[in-house]
Amino acid sequence: MTQASLDEAEVCTATATAYMSGFANEFATEALPGALPVGRNSPQRVPYGLYAEQISGTAFTAPRAHNRRSWLYRIRPAAMHKKFVRTEQTRWVSDFDAVPTSPNQLRWSPPPMPAEPTDFVDSITTMAGNGGPEAQTGCGIHLYIANRSMKDRFFYNADGEMLIVPQQGRLSIATEMGHLTVEPQEVVVIPRGVRFRVDLPDGEARGYICENYGALFQLPDLGVIGSNGLANPRDFLTPVASYEDREGAFELVARFQGNMWRAEIDHSPLDVVAWHGNYAPYKYDLRLFNTIGSISYDHPDPSIFLVLQSPSDTPGVDSIDFVIFGPRWLAAENTFRPPWFHRNIASEFMGLIEGEYDAKAEGFQPGSASLHNCMSGHGPDAETFERATVADTSKPHHVANTMAFMFETPGVIRPTRYAAESALLQDDYYTCWQGLRKQFNPNVR
Repeated sequence: MTQASLDEAEVCTATATAYMSGFANEFATEALPGALPVGRNSPQRVPYGLYAEQISGTAFTAPRAHNRRSWLYRIRPAAMHKKFVRTEQTRWVSDFDAVPTSPNQLRWSPPPMPAEPTDFVDSITTMAGNGGPEAQTGCGIHLYIANRSMKDRFFYNADGEMLIVPQQGRLSIATEMGHLTVEPQEVVVIPRGVRFRVDLPDGEARGYICENYGALFQLPDLGVIGSNGLANPRDFLTPVASYEDREGAFELVARFQGNMWRAEIDHSPLDVVAWHGNYAPYKYDLRLFNTIGSISYDHPDPSIFLVLQSPSDTPGVDSIDFVIFGPRWLAAENTFRPPWFHRNIASEFMGLIEGEYDAKAEGFQPGSASLHNCMSGHGPDAETFERATVADTSKPHHVANTMAFMFETPGVIRPTRYAAESALLQDDYYTCWQGLRKQFNPNVR
């Protein structure tokens, strides 16, 4: 892992500990030898004069298999900052009732880079969502389009965890638990409440965010697939401990109950020298996904491409599914290989990271987004349909150089006023299905 845009004089990092892999396991890492207390989480005197602090992402009484918490050993406690003051509302919202939700299929072109210097937090723009932080269910779906690193500025989100999907440009993310660099075709999850800063090694960056208000993301069970397949636990990476011992005039920005707040802070809050637990940022390389597919007939349901899920109270129904469509072989014979025409009880927000999506001929470029809400009919456009019906299915087809994804929810995904009135909205999206010809002939089977 690289540590771009970080001053070596300001950051101390563990060198003997490799990046750890896993998901539900407990991690332990220290940037100074002996910084982790032995035998107890909160001793009377912590090594190196540090403070012990726990961060909990689930209820204290959550079952052990689902309990997420970490112990942090830091230079100063997180409580040390000035009073928070509410700031002007940005285009990041969690109220999805501003405009009526249309049943139309919707698609947006890629957004351009901002004209003014804009960092990661200030660039976040809400496209759609459902539920809200008050109810602790549902999600907010956002775009980020940044061209400036966060300097002397730190952020945390108390409303939900953030699944970040880069599409253009790397993100160097310095968190309380350490540093992660994520690039397009990788994703990173920042847990609720964890403080972080985002630098831009490539000068500018664009991508998507799913803000999860509900149960924490987890790996799905594999069921009849068996013990291997989809996303493997060993490929999820968490950071090693590192810390910043800096003093100065800094800003701490908080997202709380749908509003932005700021507080003055006289030191870097990224001052955790050691930590252990299972509540931490993590990243995953989507190119490592082990795709399962049909080798006989029929295009399978998209649930076989599930990377992460946020479960609901109803067994088998998730609040959010994060699904990807990467490179894969199509081998089903005498089958319409692209996704079939369909209408779902669930709602789908899709984005494209790289290449082309195999069910769309044009208009869906990297950085684009589409929304097909509950029971809105959708599927391949006319050109894709015509091509697929005459394809030679006796030979396998390699879908290469592509990476698309989908946020799927059981609740209707409601566009914001910005998204509904944006110049990026493609008013002619519906026309991609108008070229489908009537082929019915009752006299010819």
